[in-house]
Amino acid sequence: MSAEPLVPETRVLAVASHVVYGYVGNKMATLVMQSLGCDVSPLNTVHFSNHAGYRQLKGTRATADEITALYEGLCQSHLTDFDVMLSGYTPSAAAVEAVGAIGRDLQRKTEKKPGSFFWVLDPVMGDLGRLYVNDDVVPAYKKTIRHADLILPNQFEAEVLSGIKITSLSTLAEAITAIHATYNVPHVIITSVQLSKLPESPSVAAAPSPNNLTVIGSTTKSDGSPRLFRVDVPAIDCFFSGTGDMFAALTVARLREAVFAAGPELRTTKSWVSPDDVKPADLPLAQSTVKVLASMHSVLEKTMEARNAELLATAGQVDEQLGAEKQKQEHLRHTKAAEVRLVRNVQYLRNPVVEFKVQEWRTEDLPAQLR
Repeated sequence: MSAEPLVPETRVLAVASHVVYGYVGNKMATLVMQSLGCDVSPLNTVHFSNHAGYRQLKGTRATADEITALYEGLCQSHLTDFDVMLSGYTPSAAAVEAVGAIGRDLQRKTEKKPGSFFWVLDPVMGDLGRLYVNDDVVPAYKKTIRHADLILPNQFEAEVLSGIKITSLSTLAEAITAIHATYNVPHVIITSVQLSKLPESPSVAAAPSPNNLTVIGSTTKSDGSPRLFRVDVPAIDCFFSGTGDMFAALTVARLREAVFAAGPELRTTKSWVSPDDVKPADLPLAQSTVKVLASMHSVLEKTMEARNAELLATAGQVDEQLGAEKQKQEHLRHTKAAEVRLVRNVQYLRNPVVEFKVQEWRTEDLPAQLR
């Protein structure tokens, strides 16, 4: 076991999906946060055999009433002393509203103690240009995220929430600014953007490699204006399920660690919003993001190595299949091989090797109307 100290003691209510096989949703988030010393109470919104990437699954979805009943059970025994709530995939609009009601109730319970409760919301709606939830889930999320402290949309979800198509650096800045302004959310991280595909770049030096992914974050100032930062990381040429859940879970632990390191005043400030004189790259959100990405990159590199070895070892197993059945079996083989190898690489969660740099996205790099 590592001698590295754990993050500050943190009780987390984690509301997300559950799968029997693999690591997505709460199966991913619970282990990640527990590995860093958090006490996690998982409230599962679905119970599936496996994640949807296999294109087939069995299981059940929790109704809004079932989610509410579980929370009421916690309340009746006074088991709601949570420091953080992390909410992720929720299967229906009614269930999103039920989860929102839980978050607001936990906020009411702690409203006399600013900073004692923090809500991280991952608005899981879709990716790569399409929704994979019903259309009525979108307005439910737009209503709910107004109450969250930090939201973690991907690029597509940021477009849905802001109403702005992200086609350039200018529109990316507009989207983040719009999310802050429209929903009054103090912290935003857009978890994956390919800036190299956007036509504008603030400077040649800041332009990312085509093989990089960029994470963009912001914490508002007292006037609501954004403090933008970015972290570029090398892209790994493979699709892994559960990476958004890993990012969210690591962020819960590392952000609380960074807030505590900043001193007692910040941890007793509503939504953990730093004073205006704190520069973007020095924000707890920025400092935590660097550690989060370092852990993720190491785990995914190890996963890629194991994936390649598994695919090599199982090559030829479906050669006798024909047509569509062969394609299906090949897809299942590749999807299984790409399951995140979390347990065997838990040391990288505890002890990230930080190589990436956080950069301030300076106001002079933004369009004049956004300065």
